[in-house]
Order: sequence, then structure tokens, then C-alpha cells
Amino acid sequence: MRIPAAIRASQRSPLLQVVKSAAATIAAWLIAGWVFPAQLPVFAAIAALLVVQPSVNQSLSKALERSIGVIAGVVIAVALGLLLGSPSWIVLLAIVVAMLVAWIFRASPGTGNQVAISAMLVLALGSSSPEYAFARIVETLIGVVIGIVVNALIVPPVLVEPARRDVGLLGRELAASLDRLATALPEPQTPAKLQELMLEVRLLRPMKEAADASIAAGEESLTLNPRRSTHRADLREMRALLERLSPIVTQTIGMTRAYFDHYDDTIGEEPAVAAIAEQLRRAGHDVRLAVQIAEASPEPDTETSTIPALTAPLVIRPPSSQHWILIGSLMEDLRRIRGELVDEE
Repeated sequence: MRIPAAIRASQRSPLLQVVKSAAATIAAWLIAGWVFPAQLPVFAAIAALLVVQPSVNQSLSKALERSIGVIAGVVIAVALGLLLGSPSWIVLLAIVVAMLVAWIFRASPGTGNQVAISAMLVLALGSSSPEYAFARIVETLIGVVIGIVVNALIVPPVLVEPARRDVGLLGRELAASLDRLATALPEPQTPAKLQELMLEVRLLRPMKEAADASIAAGEESLTLNPRRSTHRADLREMRALLERLSPIVTQTIGMTRAYFDHYDDTIGEEPAVAAIAEQLRRAGHDVRLAVQIAEASPEPDTETSTIPALTAPLVIRPPSSQHWILIGSLMEDLRRIRGELVDEE
């Protein structure tokens, strides 16, 4: 039986992340155990484990969430212990009260769960005395600080390469889609070929979303990261390239859709079609060139690696009455694509 996808990630987290989490947990356990030798440093170990996140910025957010949750949970546990003593059912009452308090203050799910867990652990593992509660708060803060320090100092994660990879994949597929449409325009097409053309071009939209998400993750990984100055320019360049490619993705999908909807076997006989197909090939070339300049793709052929192919805007004769809608739509989308790719003074 296959393990459900709900409990498995699409890919493993980096081994370095596992090593850092383990190192932070062990360090928090040892240091907190040395500071408070009378108790097992459970709070410190849990705090360090949760605080080590894929980015330093996320670590700080998790540290704040963890600290507030522990303090609130400990205060609730101490207050209930002082009011009601130590019957066994007080643990259940503390959990319910903690969840209600988190709901009243509109705490995030992580903070709300932390409040309830902290209240439960204080009453189940220790006592409700103020001294014990204060020690657990300090212990948690020790774990939080250790988690942040470990994540920030031991090769802090920088997610630039995934962004570069996804933008490069988008650029290459976008250029291939332009080439496919250029090849299809002058030739008769079967319904199956037309459907294949649409299915392939529709892949551009999720690829654009994946590239955008990768760049956003990269930008977050640089927030408060000691290595941010080295990589910020790379991500800025990836973002600028994606902003150039995104409108071209929209235009390419629209052109392919227009061709699919208005296709007939006589389209290839239009004098303008061959010129439009040539401009589409040139646009595909210039998309590859833009990706190459941004260093998001391997080197292309040397003969075409540095020469933009799009030059003057295309001018055509009026098409026949039965094809003017398709030709006009293709020309307008091609004009917009050219506007994204050609820098005119």
C-alpha cells in the first residue's frame, strides 16, 4: 500500500537542515540542562527543534510564536494551579482554557497549539509554582536563542538556485511554445495536433507560478540572512526577467488559443502567415537570449547567442475576410511580445 501523499513531501528537505536541527536540539538540551539541572530540559529542546526553519526570517517568526505560546501557556497553568490546586483533571481544564484564550485573542494555529501544549506540560511534568513556571520560560528562551543562532551561523540557507532553475525552465518552455506555434501556422493540422498544441502551451501557466513561488522563497531566505548581500542582485535579476516573461506567457497562450479556435485548412495560404511564423521564431530566439543573459540557462549556440533576432515591427497586407480576426489577433499579440523583448530608445 502506498503511503498517502498527505504525510510525504514532494522532495526531501536538505540533509544540512536535518543536521542543524539536531545540533540545535542537542545544544539546547545540554545548555538548559546545565542551567537547570533539577529538570529535564524538554522545553528548550522542543523550542530549538521548532525554531530551526528553512530561512532565518522564518526562524525569527517561529521563535516569536514559540515564545509567546510558552509564556501564555505557563501563565495559564500557574494561575489554574494556584486557584484549584493539583487534581488530575486540571490538566484537561488547562488545555480547554488555553485553547479558548488563544481563540479570544485570534492567535495563529501554531501559537494556539503552543499555548495548550505548554500549559499541559507544565502541569503534567512539574508543578504550578511561580518559580517552576519562570524556569520553564527561561528554558524555552534558551532553546529559541540557540535555534536562531545555529540557523543563522551554520551555512544559512539561500534559495537562489531553485529560482534560477525555475525561471530558466519557464524561459526555455516559452521559447519552445513560440517555435511550436511558428511551425504549426503554415501547415495543415489534425484535431489531435491542435489539441496537443493547446495542452503544451497551457503548461506555461503553472510553470510561471512555480517560478514566482521560487523567487518569493528565495527573497524570504535572504531576509535577515548574513549572506544576503552576495545573492540579492541575482534574485533581483531573476525577478526582472520573470516580469518580462510573464506578459509573453499570457500572449503566447492567447495566440495559441486564437489559432485553435479559428483554425481551418486554408490559413497557411495567407501571405501574412509565413511572416508571422518567422517573427514568432525570432521572438523565441530572443526569449532564449534574455534567459541566457540572466544566466538562467546553459549557453546557447555561439552563432546566435548575442544577436537579438527581432528588429523592425512586422507590416503586412490586409488578410482575406475569412481570416482577418485570427491574423489581427496574432499581429496584436506579436506586437505586445515585441514590446517586451525589444528595448527601443
